[in-house]
Amino acid sequence: MRRLLAAAPGTSVLDAEDAGTVMRFLTAYLTVTDWRGQLTGTPRMQERPIAVLVEALRQAGARISYLNNDGYPPLELAGFTAAPATVEPTALAVRGDISSQYISALLMVGPRLPGGLRLQLTGHVGSRPYINMTVALMQLFGAACTTQGNTLLVQPGAYQPTDYTVESDWSAASYWYSLVALAPAGSEITLPGLRQTSLQGDQAIVAMMAHFGVETTFLPDAVHLRQHAAASQSQPLAFDFTDCPDLAQTVAVVAAARGIPVDMTGLESLRIKETDRIAALQMELAKFGGGLQEVAEGRFRAESNGFAVNGQSVATYHDHRMAMAFAPLAMCGPLSIESSTVVKKSYPQFWKELARSGFTATAAD
Repeated sequence: MRRLLAAAPGTSVLDAEDAGTVMRFLTAYLTVTDWRGQLTGTPRMQERPIAVLVEALRQAGARISYLNNDGYPPLELAGFTAAPATVEPTALAVRGDISSQYISALLMVGPRLPGGLRLQLTGHVGSRPYINMTVALMQLFGAACTTQGNTLLVQPGAYQPTDYTVESDWSAASYWYSLVALAPAGSEITLPGLRQTSLQGDQAIVAMMAHFGVETTFLPDAVHLRQHAAASQSQPLAFDFTDCPDLAQTVAVVAAARGIPVDMTGLESLRIKETDRIAALQMELAKFGGGLQEVAEGRFRAESNGFAVNGQSVATYHDHRMAMAFAPLAMCGPLSIESSTVVKKSYPQFWKELARSGFTATAAD
């Protein structure tokens, strides 16, 4: 994101690589700043839909066309003609069950529209914590953005600089929770920069991992994790990942490894992530004796029968979260992570920090 924002004024081709957030946010930002050129990405990025965002931006005055397949990157951005400043806010409606990245992208450019933005979310709204986080940060930086049920109102204006410390990432923290969940009783670790009052939806990992024996103690600017023996579980646990889909892989792997069945719902968006994460989990868990079976429409059960880690090789499918979700299985035995450099997308120091924690790793790619 930093590299492309810096490069945009002097180039007509930008490559978002495999970063979905960068692709969606930049599409909106480059549009309203009247940038002209092509925005592209990896082959997998060119399979990830973006039509909902493009159609909304077209309604707002954007001239965007698809270079290959309709509804997918790469995109040709050919200018932006906003409505006159005297009109009412630009009124857009998008589905609430799509990626929240589309919604955040539109909200963040709302102040740039002459009359502001009235964004109506239709149907079921998923990943709401990400929407709330976007609104809160916009307000912190001076935007007049309010929420009225499923209607979001953004007034025209300019952002203002302010002091802000970015908190640590609860999604990244989930992998350390996984390590503690698979560690012997008494194991502990402290993770800096995490806040109890966080707006991040993935803070849900605290409550989920408590079922696997992980006790969380909040410190002034950190969390302390300690492993206690998890209670026996006769019935499957049930977790809804609608607001925290990025935790699904982490929890599925721990559930299978610990032999504690978990019923998982709210996984609809996993089909259109970096890979089809449901299919990828099913394929890779099976190598260890685990599984992720659809037991009812929209409900999957993560479980295992004779789960064992003894040198298996895990395919990552160009997905950073597949690599980091399976890496904690090293607590149970040796394994290999293929294409391990995929972690650069969200946690480039992941392997180095594992090494600092005492793990031995040999780079093979």
